[in-house]
Amino acid sequence: MKVLLLNGSPHPAGCTYTALSEVAGALNEAGVDTEILQAGRDNVGGCLGCGGCRKTGRCVRGGLVNDILDRADEFDALVIGAAVHYASPNGAFLALLDRLFFAGGSRAFANKPGAAVVSARRAGTTASLEVLQKYINYSNMLLVGSQYWPMVHGNSAEEVRQDEEGMQIMRQLGRNMAWLLHCIEAGRAAGIPDPEHEPRIGTNFIR
Repeated sequence: MKVLLLNGSPHPAGCTYTALSEVAGALNEAGVDTEILQAGRDNVGGCLGCGGCRKTGRCVRGGLVNDILDRADEFDALVIGAAVHYASPNGAFLALLDRLFFAGGSRAFANKPGAAVVSARRAGTTASLEVLQKYINYSNMLLVGSQYWPMVHGNSAEEVRQDEEGMQIMRQLGRNMAWLLHCIEAGRAAGIPDPEHEPRIGTNFIR
């Protein structure tokens, strides 16, 4: 089993990375492999709304989005980590997530556990969590929680490590995800099938 952790901060080894590393450590201790992928540093353009991905399952703009989709089968779960910018996640990272989940995330990550974590100096965390968790809820993923809101506070990696409650929440999140992954594995071994998905119905409010 392997979990992909997306670092949506522009800082490769900053606060968000520190939080994700704590989640990854707990997963590793439970026998689950992990990979932290830097995903928030590049200048990523947003979704064009062109619909091209509906034909191919890949984003017409290419780049990291398609790299992740091409490797989706390698991963059994996904953790989305983001830094808070103006009470919302990093805009470049949101552009990447829009394209990723619109192009194929629903197919690539359906029935897989997913979680979101955020880091902030002070505020904007719950608003940012709401934004990130919607990608998970939208995509037939299984939202994994912890013992409190999955957030850490600090203005540097060193300060985040001093947030004892936040780091404990990250560890518990990793343990919860590992437990769910082992439960899914056991269920499949026992012959329990994944849930079926009906074809999507789109209802327009204005006709």
